[in-house]
Amino acid sequence: MSVTLQENGLDLQIIQLKKAAIILRAINHKLRQQMLSLMHQFERLTVTEIYIKLRLEQSVTSQQLAILRAAGFVVTKREGKKIYYSVNYTRLEEVQMKAEELAKYKP
Repeated sequence: MSVTLQENGLDLQIIQLKKAAIILRAINHKLRQQMLSLMHQFERLTVTEIYIKLRLEQSVTSQQLAILRAAGFVVTKREGKKIYYSVNYTRLEEVQMKAEELAKYKP
């Protein structure tokens, strides 16, 4: 979906803006920040290891990991029956750089 303001030729890509907002909300959440910090500390963890260390329910942990994964902040690697989660540092750096760009705006 695109919105064009005829007066000045501004073309806003609403879908892209909504996707960007979802990505920023994914990282702007205390529990998900704790999960990323934990994964950083241990390099890689299973869902079970995460929920035990953070004293959470398995379903809550899985839901929060799904949000981080959809935003690209974590990557997974399967080894046998276990799936390991780790931080996607490249993605975090990309988002950090864009956020810094946006934060520099001064009207």
